Parts: sequence; C-alpha cells; structure tokens
Amino acid sequence: MTKEDLGYRVENNIAHFTINREKQRNALNLETISLFLKHLDQAECDNTVRVVLITGAGDRAFCSGADLGSAAQDQMQEGFRSYAQLLKKLVGYPKAVVARINGDCLAGGMGLMLACDIVISRNDVKFGTPEVNVGLFPMMIGALIYRNVLRKKAMEMVLLGHKLDAEQACQMGLITRAVSPEKLDAEVAMTLKLLAAKSPIGMKLGKEAFYAMADMPFEDALDFLSQKIGEVAATEDAKEGITAFLEKRPPVFKGR
Repeated sequence: MTKEDLGYRVENNIAHFTINREKQRNALNLETISLFLKHLDQAECDNTVRVVLITGAGDRAFCSGADLGSAAQDQMQEGFRSYAQLLKKLVGYPKAVVARINGDCLAGGMGLMLACDIVISRNDVKFGTPEVNVGLFPMMIGALIYRNVLRKKAMEMVLLGHKLDAEQACQMGLITRAVSPEKLDAEVAMTLKLLAAKSPIGMKLGKEAFYAMADMPFEDALDFLSQKIGEVAATEDAKEGITAFLEKRPPVFKGR
C-alpha cells in the first residue's frame, strides 16, 4: 500500500483528498479505500481541518468505481464491505465534505460523490451507473441514489445504464451545480472558503441532526430538531456569532 494511491494534505483549514490513480481512471481498490478511512479519521481529529475536499487526479475521471481488473475473487466481498464502510463514514462525517468533479463519475464513483454534502462539477463530464451492462447492479450506491433522486428517474438510470450529462445530473439532484472547466477551481475555492469560515461545532451538530431526522416521521423530526437547536444555541460559537452580528463584525469561531 502506498500513499500515492490517495494524496492527502491539509492547507488553509481544508483537508484535500486526491485519488491518484489516473491510469486506472481513478478506480477504487482496497488500498485506496483503506487510505480514505485512515485519513478521514486523521482529518476528523485535526482541529485545524474545517472542510474536506475530494477529487481525482487528471481530467478524465473523478472516479470510475471499483477497480475490477485488479480485484481477486476472494477479495471482492472484502472490497464491498470496505466501500460500504467508506460511504457510511462520509455520509455521517462531522465536517462539511465537498466533491470536485473533474472528470467522468461512474458506478462506485457515483456513490463516493453522492456521499458528499456539496458536489461541484465541470459541465462537460458524464455521470452514470453502467453496472447493469456487465451483469451487475448498483447495489450499495442505490441507498444514496434513492435519497437524492426521484424513484422513476433513479430506476431509469440504473436499469438502462446510460450516461448522463452534467445538466441532466443537476436537474435530477445528483450534483449541486455544474460550471465550465475554466471556472471549476474558482467555484470550488469560493465554496471551500465560505465553509471554512463557519462554526465547526455548529456544522457538526447540524449535520448530525439533519441526517438523523431524515427518515423520521414529520412530528418526530420537529421534536428532535427543537431539542437539537437548543444544543447549538448553547455553544460558545453561537454566542460569538450572535454577538458579532449585533456588533457588525465577522465572527471568530473556535469550535466550542
């Protein structure tokens, strides 16, 4: 296992994850997933990290899914379990996670993307779940597809295995927004800067609450969130934020 499979660095309160397997169209193998899990733990414990950015090397693919060519039969089930663990960790991650879609996003790459909070894409890339074309089915990522896309649109995508353009992906709710290739980095940088300026504890409690209430009945969700807003309001960051607003100055959040 080499760290070159997944680049990791922290800069300006942002943890940068780069899948560095360009020749394999940034396909995920066991080593890459293991490094993802390791560095996500590292970033979670690092108080200087306020936002996570995930992207792929080059401009051909963000992630093309599992590296089927290198997976031995006896390793496939282990790979499925590890991939599921990665998706669960990203969805429940206490810090904001942004995906920078620099190239085509297919199969398991779609799951990686959908597990992120905000997805900013080039407008000339393709998305899709082509598993059905090789006798497979997008099983695990289906849990995320059904939480992001209307049922009929989801079924059309997974059953036909057709590729979608960025405009279609945006209309379906798969991505947050699509921009021209020359504007991608500026758009991502602006989003990261805005997120890094938010309260870390407010972000953590808010994300936990929103994901926890997603499948609750309406009345239960309101009761749960009314309790959680009290927890957020009691933080030092909330008090600082309100004081800064009244004093017409930028807040200085400390994550407490």
